[in-house]
Amino acid sequence: MNLLVATRNAGKLREIRSLFAGKEIVITGLTERDDLPEVIEDGDSFTANARKKALEIAASAACLTLADDSGLVVPALDGAPGIFSARYAGADATDQQNNQRLIGELLSLAPEQRQAYFCCVMALADPQGRCRTFEGRLWGQLITEFRGDQGFGYDPLFLIPEYGKTLAELSLETKNRISHRGQALAQVLELFEKTDPFQL
Repeated sequence: MNLLVATRNAGKLREIRSLFAGKEIVITGLTERDDLPEVIEDGDSFTANARKKALEIAASAACLTLADDSGLVVPALDGAPGIFSARYAGADATDQQNNQRLIGELLSLAPEQRQAYFCCVMALADPQGRCRTFEGRLWGQLITEFRGDQGFGYDPLFLIPEYGKTLAELSLETKNRISHRGQALAQVLELFEKTDPFQL
């Protein structure tokens, strides 16, 4: 079975391929498909963006497609950065720039206000227009110094209290087991055990 993952993010693709290891599924990313259109993520929620991306790419590629929208939600910052996580510091911001802006925002909060969660919504769509969504959340505590080099995005600032480590300090195996993306993908993997993943 072929599965197109609608991302150009090498970190996301690596995590997804790791979770699908051992399955008879060929994973392809958008970096390997330069014939597909860019999808404008203009939805007002993670779910809206994930569905739009999955449905548009599946129709264009004529292939089963998995798309996700994910980000960091800080309740004390009114949910920011939220759906703007990848461009928190500007349209072409780097991970470093986004993290620096977040640190600046955190400094105005008391330590007990720095709770946050990562949210991931995955959408699985086929060329016929069928689509299902799956959500995972991981709660943690934000810190203001960088720790670890194993992750990407906000991982170096996201502390998992039970482990005493940030996501960027955890092994990929551990991160996949507990992460928001891992939780959503586990639900997707369950579907692939069925003859028809869109059968309710």
